[in-house]
Amino acid sequence: MTQTKAPREQSAQQRAADVREGAEQWMLAYRLMLRIRFFEEQVNDLYRTARMPGLAHLYSGEEAVAVGVCQALRPDDYITSTHRGHGHCLAKGASIDRMFAELLGKEPGYCRGKGGSMHIADQETGNLGANAIVGGSAGIATGAAFSSKMLGTGQVAVCFFGDGALGQGVLYEVMNMASLWKLPILYVCENNLYNEYTHNAETTAGSMLARAQAFNIEAEEIDGQDVRLVYATAQRLVERARRGDGPGFLLANTYRFHGHHVGDIQRTYYRSKEEEEYWKAERDPITILGNWLLEEHVADAAQLERIRSEAQEEVTAGVEFGLNAPFPEISEVTEHVYA
Repeated sequence: MTQTKAPREQSAQQRAADVREGAEQWMLAYRLMLRIRFFEEQVNDLYRTARMPGLAHLYSGEEAVAVGVCQALRPDDYITSTHRGHGHCLAKGASIDRMFAELLGKEPGYCRGKGGSMHIADQETGNLGANAIVGGSAGIATGAAFSSKMLGTGQVAVCFFGDGALGQGVLYEVMNMASLWKLPILYVCENNLYNEYTHNAETTAGSMLARAQAFNIEAEEIDGQDVRLVYATAQRLVERARRGDGPGFLLANTYRFHGHHVGDIQRTYYRSKEEEEYWKAERDPITILGNWLLEEHVADAAQLERIRSEAQEEVTAGVEFGLNAPFPEISEVTEHVYA
């Protein structure tokens, strides 16, 4: 009886130890996801009240992918982002203040207000840039991985892209190179089901995962709403790439809570209201992690509410910073335009 019971007790003890060991990380993940969610809520408000120029594609609902993957990276590792890239930037360490300044076209922004919502880059955190071209950053990330291998720095590059990028030829060209040369890169496909206004069942033939497997790339498909699962899988693929065992491909199934862009008021014509409500009520990544933190007694309701309040205050302060920051001088209009 003792022999059969001991392993169970040991397993329960080990599980409790694992929860305690990761408690700080998951509390941070909760805070980071809330920052992204509140950031996007403010972006939505700024755009709808005509205080923000350009266009915005909100990341709400997909926070677990950016946070889970970026928590598996070293500070000097690289990322490239997309037109829906605010979450990636913040998860990799971008300042809320400077992010809002950039979106509002202000001088303290990451690109001095000239990049806007879809072109934020931050060399200090390893963010090589968001890209408005679908799949446009795949070559940049693969080039960074190539440089890392040639220089022997041990850095890994992560390329975030949406499922719509699976129709772009450049992605397959660079995945072929990455596999041949065993480059330290992780390709992260955020499958939010829709290519702009069309369900990917109408645009993407066959298996998404098979596209990477065809190049002999280690590929895994996961629930992108579970930040702990995203982290565990990304960590495994990132460390494999860092060892020199070749690139990885992570297919994270997720969902955008808003339309394709902030002005997309027609979204209920191409996806049902019931579908939206299901994902928001049952598959919200922040709620999923929050419930786990409570169930495992990592935190209590008061602690989680305090984190929410602090994250909201940070974002509110960031908006004020951006709104009050100066615009670039008119004399700078041709700077960084011509080589």
